[in-house]
Amino acid sequence: MSDLQFLAARMFGVGFHTPSVPPEIDSLLARGVSSVILFSRNVEYPAQVRDLCADLKNRAGRPLMIGIDQEGGRVRRLRDGFTEIPSMRAVGKANDPKLANEIGAVLARELRAVNIDLNFAPSIDVDTNPNNPVIADRSFSPSPELVADLGCALIEGLQSNGVAACGKHFPGHGDTNVDSHKELPRMTHDMDRLNRIELMPFEAAIKCGVAMIMTAHVVFEPIDPKYPSTMSRDVMTSILRERMKFDGVIVSDDLEMKAIANHFNIEEVIIRCVNAGVDLLMICHNHKLQHQAIDLLTRAVVRGDVPQERLIESNRRLDALMAKYVRKAIEGGNLSILASAEHRAIANRVAELSAASKDPTETWR
Repeated sequence: MSDLQFLAARMFGVGFHTPSVPPEIDSLLARGVSSVILFSRNVEYPAQVRDLCADLKNRAGRPLMIGIDQEGGRVRRLRDGFTEIPSMRAVGKANDPKLANEIGAVLARELRAVNIDLNFAPSIDVDTNPNNPVIADRSFSPSPELVADLGCALIEGLQSNGVAACGKHFPGHGDTNVDSHKELPRMTHDMDRLNRIELMPFEAAIKCGVAMIMTAHVVFEPIDPKYPSTMSRDVMTSILRERMKFDGVIVSDDLEMKAIANHFNIEEVIIRCVNAGVDLLMICHNHKLQHQAIDLLTRAVVRGDVPQERLIESNRRLDALMAKYVRKAIEGGNLSILASAEHRAIANRVAELSAASKDPTETWR
């Protein structure tokens, strides 16, 4: 295997469909993929998750980053045996940064106990649209100031306890009225509105050191009327890298979502994502497509359609993140911290404060 192919493969994160490691993942690990994402389909019970992650790390024989969507509320891949974390809207209504930090710490301690290095959370979208079918209570609030404050508190709770956080979905998915899993949303807000509302929490997250930012499969017409943000250099490089000075890892949302897959062929997607500035490309379902994408990126570099320097730059960022957050597998580790009395008390406190809240921003929920 060439050095170029290995550099290309490291820029992919992959998923699979079983509670144990299938042969297809072994072949992808051998090629060099840097990251694996788990879903509910991979989860049976806490010890199984711990051992599955240990098996993945051991099979890789090198640092391998394992991530999961463990936001709280309805987006929790880990349920039975884990603390029932309330939705981020409940955390927002509780409106206590110290408590948000403690929720981040609970999430991190439980993820670390089962060998998970990265939480694809929190959603720092500002939920300003009552017809939004995908964000809603995944957002802390319709207030950008509150989203910024509580998002940073939760990020710091996660990262100070050894789990990388991921702010999502840049540059904002809160005011869409279609689900990007199914369709390609478009937003027409001008830059003044984006600066005041959508971008504020991301600027705060960058200042508080968020390790990773996830893209939105949303077309922001005033910035780039043709391509979704995930594929847009004007969004990812001009705004996120150059203007906002983010030098952490940019990760795509799943490239198999219909907002992307129904509108662009996979070769164009890969080339445009990497040239836009994305460092880690997520392909979460189809093993044939995962291999094809690695080959397409490798050939694009050979042809000169993607500069090899882009791969080197992304690998540098991945190396830095993984050196800080990726740990060796703990086999047979103690799981007593999961759903402990201390953790349940923190989650219950959020629920109590949220239920008692008279949040003035809650005008339509």
